[in-house]
Amino acid sequence: MNPKDKDFKSILRGWNSSALKWLMPGLGIKRWIVLLFFGVTVLALGLAYLLVNLYRQQVVPDYFYYLTLQFVPRLVRAALFGALGIVAIVIALIQLNRSVLSPFVRPGDEPVVDKMMRHRQRLQGPKVVAVGGGTGLATLLRGLKQYTSNITAIVTVADDGGSSGRLRRELGVLPPGDFRNCIAALADSESLTAQLFQYRFNEGGLDGHSFGNLYIAAMAAVTGSFEKALVESSRVLAVRGRILPSTLQNVILMGDLRSEVWGPANLVAGESKITQTVGAIERVYMEPSDARAYPDAIRAILEADLVVLGPGSLYTSIMPNLLVPDIAKAIRASRALRLYVCNVATQVGETDFYTTRDHLVAIDRHVQAGLVDIVLANNCLGLDFAHAPAGVGQQVEIEELESARLVAADMVDGAHPWRHASGKLAQTVIDVYNRERRVSGAPVIEGNT
Repeated sequence: MNPKDKDFKSILRGWNSSALKWLMPGLGIKRWIVLLFFGVTVLALGLAYLLVNLYRQQVVPDYFYYLTLQFVPRLVRAALFGALGIVAIVIALIQLNRSVLSPFVRPGDEPVVDKMMRHRQRLQGPKVVAVGGGTGLATLLRGLKQYTSNITAIVTVADDGGSSGRLRRELGVLPPGDFRNCIAALADSESLTAQLFQYRFNEGGLDGHSFGNLYIAAMAAVTGSFEKALVESSRVLAVRGRILPSTLQNVILMGDLRSEVWGPANLVAGESKITQTVGAIERVYMEPSDARAYPDAIRAILEADLVVLGPGSLYTSIMPNLLVPDIAKAIRASRALRLYVCNVATQVGETDFYTTRDHLVAIDRHVQAGLVDIVLANNCLGLDFAHAPAGVGQQVEIEELESARLVAADMVDGAHPWRHASGKLAQTVIDVYNRERRVSGAPVIEGNT
């Protein structure tokens, strides 16, 4: 067989496969195709009546007799004109599609119909609320955006270290760092803009600041509020979902630490200082203790199908959200499935030697038992932490729970085994959700990676 024939046939098969996808349910395309054909048919019918009327009045030139195939039998004539019309419409639609979409499609991009199918699936996905902060929350969001666009990230505002802490003290804005990570994680693609958002300066007066932090701080000044700055910043990167603060108030995370050296508990003020101070954390609390929750965050939790806490630093990323009284109340009142994602490794100065049970006991001790339905833990044993960065402790051991069910799965990143892999983590979360909800008939998240 001629190689050119093979190429042509493969192209034809690919086109047929792509073309048939346009007819699949849920794309919202077929109804408009039907309407288009209906309109063309009505227009053709009107022109046909006009021509018939002109023929009867004998006001058309003689050559129209041959152009309109009057010498051909009526049924054959109808079939020929119908076939010609369909071919013309198909060619016109294909070329119109290429012309209209060509400015928005880059070389090597997947077919538009595939993008539309996944976009529709994500729009129809259940409502997921992810609560936390730091890199752990961003890892989860990066994986979840492949399954649903109905994502709301509720982020802690207790951060007072690094670039975020400096901007918080100098400009009086909420700490933007964790929000920046979430915006980049939920961006529609890992584009140059997303990389720019995460770029960190390492010299001069901007040393230590990331571009995204400065951008959000500037946007807050331009728009007049931090929440509007998040909306506009998310629009720049075409974020799938929403990123919300747990509260808009200027809160301080306080910690009671106990050491064999001191004996009695030592009070430490400031999220960044808690993990830097020697001693075991007995409890953390917020000042002011009655901080008002951000209303949209409460609404998102109450409307959610799935609420996920973590992964992330237990006391300094996850707990500050739960210490906003109405956030914890909303999670407890929500009908959503509530998951807690336990970290792969312990954190030095925060969760030293903690097991899965210790993590849940800490949450129960701060916000009462029963907040979590299921705890997700990693069961990939014997991980090598030899090259782990400072602050990483040991692998979290699995220990049976009392106030929640335990689900264990391999969720680790092969290259960095002390972290979660975003794809594995999201897949595990989705699998657990589907297994729990399939029986009740709640919406199921279909994979579309």
